[in-house]
Amino acid sequence: MQQPPQKMRIRAFPSAVDDSYISSTWDLLKKAIQEIQRKNNSGLSFEELYRNSYTMVLHKQADKLYTGLQEVVREHLQTMVRDVVLDSINGRFLETLNRIWTDHTTSMVMIRDILMYLDRVYVTQTGVEPVYPLGLRIFRTEIVDYPPINEHLKATLLGLISIERQKEIIEWIDLKNVFQMLIALGLDNRKYYEQQFENLFLRETAEFYRRSSQKFLAENSACVYIHKVNECLVEEVQRAERYLDKITEAKVIEVLNDELIAKNMVTIVEMENSGLIYMLLNERIQDVSINCLKRVPNGTKTMTSTMSRYLRDKGAAIVSQNTAQQQQQVEGSGENIAGGGANPVMFIQSLIELKDQFDRFLQEAFNDDRDFKNCIQSDFEHFLNISQKAPEFLSLYIDDKLKKGLRSLNEGEVEVVLDKALVLFRFLLEKDVFEKYYKQHLAKRLLLQKSLSDDAEKSMISKIKN
Repeated sequence: MQQPPQKMRIRAFPSAVDDSYISSTWDLLKKAIQEIQRKNNSGLSFEELYRNSYTMVLHKQADKLYTGLQEVVREHLQTMVRDVVLDSINGRFLETLNRIWTDHTTSMVMIRDILMYLDRVYVTQTGVEPVYPLGLRIFRTEIVDYPPINEHLKATLLGLISIERQKEIIEWIDLKNVFQMLIALGLDNRKYYEQQFENLFLRETAEFYRRSSQKFLAENSACVYIHKVNECLVEEVQRAERYLDKITEAKVIEVLNDELIAKNMVTIVEMENSGLIYMLLNERIQDVSINCLKRVPNGTKTMTSTMSRYLRDKGAAIVSQNTAQQQQQVEGSGENIAGGGANPVMFIQSLIELKDQFDRFLQEAFNDDRDFKNCIQSDFEHFLNISQKAPEFLSLYIDDKLKKGLRSLNEGEVEVVLDKALVLFRFLLEKDVFEKYYKQHLAKRLLLQKSLSDDAEKSMISKIKN
């Protein structure tokens, strides 16, 4: 016999809990939160507290729970914590602030755990702030932003750093903890940390090093000034690594580069009796190494421009001296002999020695920097081609070396001499004029059997062709 179809049973909604139950549940949770804030939580059952918060959310009392939480946390900070911090203003202020911050974050972790279901359901559905960051925001408002505390905090942070810059020892661990607190209070955003400390700190740093730079420049030579700049940079980097935010470290370095270098680089480079030209003139290679200027915009350009003026003046002086000798010889003899009466070997040798000097600067002072290398090459090309005699003189120089100047040199040394001459050849614009003279001088050497080395002749021809 077929059974009659069973009827579907619909379970009734649970009857609404009365207000007294909700009130007593909240009172229990409120008292537990207060005990947690007072660090009296050893006798609490977190499982039971979680169930109570779960019940309130389940019976649509999440709003009451969330609002009540804000009130309890705010009241505790206003009545139990704020005065403790205020009382420490003339004492161990940062230590006290760090301690109550640690207590607060610890308590908010526990509170978050018992209100986990509130976060999972109510916060997700409504988009309000989760429990833990809510607690941080209330701490920020009621403690750190409270005017007397806030003003003293800023003054203390900047004051301690100022003291440390005067070579005094400070409790930097307290500073580090406070900076970490400020970053945490930004709730995944650096803006709060920047407003409360970083912007002020960078302005103070700029002013401090603006004054320092003027004092350093007035009292020291360029190389000593650069040494002091590097010392300051090392100190600030070490300070930042100890207790500042990593991003702040980069900004501090930028401030130092701007105040100590960028705003003074022309003064540094052109300083009388100690600037770049003085260092080059006196071959102070170690002092020439002012690579800190490369850290700022236009720093390299400032150095290369100054070096270029000096190098072009030196090169032009060699050319001018040679031209004057040539003119004197012509006027004295009434004729223009080969080489113009000047000393081609001395002329080219002077240019080679100048090139050697600046190659040494390039390697030992400027770390073979491409900008400096290009500058040196451009300058040599400039003044070597001022003299119309340069192609002929270079050929005469090589002619002299291949006839007698290489007599006491070994094969490797011969190659070095020829390579240096070849460097100047590359700077010549009128290479065809040089080749014309070189063919004439080569033919004469071979005809008169004046060449000291067939291998050297072949090597030089190969170098020129390549």
